[in-house]
Amino acid sequence: MRQFNASDLKQYFNNHPAEIGKIVDFDKETDTYLTFDFTERNKTLSSETIAKTNLFTDWVSDQLKNTNSRYGIGGYNEHRTIYARSVLFNADTQLRRLHLGVDIWGPALTPVYNPVGGRVHSFNFNDHFGDYGATIILEHKLAEIKFYSLFGHLSLASLNNLTEGKYVPKGEHFTEFGIPAENGHWPPHLHYQLMFDMEGMRGDYPGVCAFSEREKFLDNCPDPKDILAQTFSKFV
Repeated sequence: MRQFNASDLKQYFNNHPAEIGKIVDFDKETDTYLTFDFTERNKTLSSETIAKTNLFTDWVSDQLKNTNSRYGIGGYNEHRTIYARSVLFNADTQLRRLHLGVDIWGPALTPVYNPVGGRVHSFNFNDHFGDYGATIILEHKLAEIKFYSLFGHLSLASLNNLTEGKYVPKGEHFTEFGIPAENGHWPPHLHYQLMFDMEGMRGDYPGVCAFSEREKFLDNCPDPKDILAQTFSKFV
C-alpha cells in the first residue's frame, strides 16, 4: 500500500475545501487569537509558573484577556520548554520537547467540533500528570488517503457512550476542552494532531518527541494548518 504524505493531504484539501469544517467557534470578522510561544524565547513564563497548574492557567487566561483574544494558538514543530513540568517527558535518555500538533487554548468546556468526518478509532483516559487526559482518536479516509486525528485534553464526559467505529460527521459538536483534573493537569486547551500511521497504538500517540526523532515524527504527523485555516483567519 502506498504511503501518503503531507503533500497528498494538502492537495486533497485544496481540491475539496468543502470537506473541512470548523474545529471551534470563531468569528473571523470580530474574533482574534494570540500566537503563543512556549520556547525558551518566552521570558514572561517562569519555570515556577509552568510547574503549578493553577498559576499556569492564570497566566494563559491573563494573556488572552490582556490581548482581547478569544484563543491562544500554536505549537506545531515547536521546541518547547514547558514539558520540563512533567516526568512524562523527562523519563527517557533523550528529553522530549518537540511538539507534534497544534494547541488551541481557551476556557474549560469550550465546544469542539469535528472538522473532517471520520469514525472513532479509539479513545482513552490517559490520566497522568502532563498527559492528554481524556483523548479521542478518529480515523479518516478521503479517496485513497487514510489518516487519523487526535483530540487531547478533553472533558472526561465526552468519552461516555463512545464506541469504536462510531461515525462522527463533519461539524458535529462531539467534545469540549477539559478541566485540569480531566485533561492531564494542564490549563484548558485542545491538542489537535494528525497521524498517517498509528503504529499499533490505541487511545494514545506521542504528541511530543525528542529532537533527534524530529524528521521521523513530522513525516508521520503533518501540520494540520490546512484544516485549521478553515476556522482561523490568516492561520500559518
